[in-house]
Amino acid sequence: MAKVTVSKSVKKPVSKKDISLKPIKDFVGSRSLPAPVDRLEDVRRRARRFREKFLSGPQVVYYKSFDLVRVPYPTKYALLNAFSLPTPFLHIINRLFIIQYKTSEGIKTLLFSPSDVDANAETPFFKRLSQSFGPFQNIGRKIMAPTLNTVEECLKQVGLSPEKVDYISFDHLHTQDLRKWLGANGQPGYFPNAKLLVMKEEWNSIQGLLPPQSDWYCPNGSGGISMDRVVLLDTDTELGGGVALIRTPGHTYGNHSLVANTPEGIFVTSENGVSADNYNPLKSRIPGVRKYAKNTGMEVILNGNTLEIGLDQYISMVLEKEIAGPSLRNPEFFNVMPSSEMSGFWLFPGTSPTFSFGQLEFGNIVTH
Repeated sequence: MAKVTVSKSVKKPVSKKDISLKPIKDFVGSRSLPAPVDRLEDVRRRARRFREKFLSGPQVVYYKSFDLVRVPYPTKYALLNAFSLPTPFLHIINRLFIIQYKTSEGIKTLLFSPSDVDANAETPFFKRLSQSFGPFQNIGRKIMAPTLNTVEECLKQVGLSPEKVDYISFDHLHTQDLRKWLGANGQPGYFPNAKLLVMKEEWNSIQGLLPPQSDWYCPNGSGGISMDRVVLLDTDTELGGGVALIRTPGHTYGNHSLVANTPEGIFVTSENGVSADNYNPLKSRIPGVRKYAKNTGMEVILNGNTLEIGLDQYISMVLEKEIAGPSLRNPEFFNVMPSSEMSGFWLFPGTSPTFSFGQLEFGNIVTH
């Protein structure tokens, strides 16, 4: 079972509310082989077997993605070493996902990547970028980083009350300020009943960051949050029918991916890559990407702003695309739906993805 940590030194058993969380053992030991290529192929085989098993199981009750904010992001990170034009930035769209699924305790609701857009702007990298506009910061932000929706607005659109949210989770905690959602220092959170699902390695990282990491994390974004609101996951975890969180370390030590079985196949979501092109660069029309992949043999192109463990990220991206399988919308690409998806923008020439998913919706939401 996943564990709920109540302090740094004291743990208690999983509460009744968390008994639906079940460990997944399919990938245990998959990265223990000595040679990197053997680790890769072992993960690939396991991912294909897991995909078949997961596809044969139940589908989610509801799945919907929402655009939250467009963010300028350096091309040198998003398409690591592969982009051939001098365009310094591209746009990524940060998205929120609302997922509902069946469990033995009834239908539960997960919010994946519920970003507090205003608070997250304090992340050092993006704060410096905003300040570079000087007295034109407000204008620059409206043009370069327009807010499209807030989490609160998205919930209202589908008629879901904050009290109905059981869990929130993020593939990793770059830029995230959690305090508004979970409450901090005795103040209540917007989601009174929700718990954070996070890999133990990711939570441990934010307790003591090094400079290459700290530029990308929101200062004190978890400060004062009660550990009663945090579920530390030790392993890959099934949340319920058609939903799992699978460890995909690399972009950060504690990165994980959302895996959801839908009427359109399995969708896998993280920020290991920021576009469909990252997962099949040989089919990319982004300048330089296909040529780079052909010249180097790179099967995937990393999103590499921190490169905490690059080889593991490469293996994780292969795992993601093998679980996802080909997209029904464009079989040349995989059903990997980035949590922050690359999007074309007139100010950033050459940065339109070859294929993108946009916003998705499957099923009918349960609001009562």
